[in-house]
Amino acid sequence: MILLFYKYVDIQNPEAIRAWQRALCEKLRLTGRIIFAHEGINGTVAGSDEACQEYIKIMDSHELFGDIDFKTAQGDATAFPKLKISVKEEIVRLGVDPKKVTVKDSGQYLTPEQTHHLLQNPPKNLIIIDTRNDYEWAIGRFKNAITPPTKTFREFPEYVDKNLDAFKDKEVLMYCTGGVRCERATAYVNLKGVAKKVYHIQGGIQRYTEQYPDGFFRGSNYVFDSRVNIKINDDILSTCALCTTPWDQYINCKNALCNKHFLACPACVQTYNHTCSQNCQTLVLAKQTPERSLFPEINSSPNSL
Repeated sequence: MILLFYKYVDIQNPEAIRAWQRALCEKLRLTGRIIFAHEGINGTVAGSDEACQEYIKIMDSHELFGDIDFKTAQGDATAFPKLKISVKEEIVRLGVDPKKVTVKDSGQYLTPEQTHHLLQNPPKNLIIIDTRNDYEWAIGRFKNAITPPTKTFREFPEYVDKNLDAFKDKEVLMYCTGGVRCERATAYVNLKGVAKKVYHIQGGIQRYTEQYPDGFFRGSNYVFDSRVNIKINDDILSTCALCTTPWDQYINCKNALCNKHFLACPACVQTYNHTCSQNCQTLVLAKQTPERSLFPEINSSPNSL
């Protein structure tokens, strides 16, 4: 089982919590990534079904971490190569002081049902904003969504600042994978004071697509583990980076010094020997560069739910 979760909660001593979590995860033989900050917790862990259920039980009984919305997916500890638990300034890096942009200013939650109803009957001033990175929305997104050309979440505030007119007097629906990024992204937009109303989907893409797999979200949902993308419906919105064949599966370049995360169809994977270009293929074949392990094909970006 794979668990995806987060909670914004005041943690006075995240280093102590990290030590407790490491001992707990090692005892349960869970792998994955967990980030702690004074503002909360954000994690994805994997292991046996029994171990994951025990982890949920222990977290639910903790004074800080009760009532977390644990999202589950099929998988086991092989979804992640190791366990990594860290303490950072933010649980997802927006790049803005977490004391100045907090969840107290977040947008209004919409349940998946409310989201679906809104999209079925959209007001004229509604805009939909994808808060994820460009390689995520490339393979799946909500119909008519604005897709900022951001490669990291910390670029999102600059995008907002440069496009404030697009938010003026609008009802704004924002979304991300599991909800954690939208908590502060919607707060950032709210604090600008230009939008009429700001919403975000409770539970993000995952909760919406669980109820509406053939709804307004089309394509695949990008995830930060060995699955890489989860096919939601039959729509393919992206193309192979090497031949432009419709395709939505990512790999990483076999040239370890390149390690580019890119879309490659089976024919091009074979033709280019798991590399992203003729140049990288030449270097690999000539053994002029170290080769990366082909599996699992996981983006090296930090976990962002």
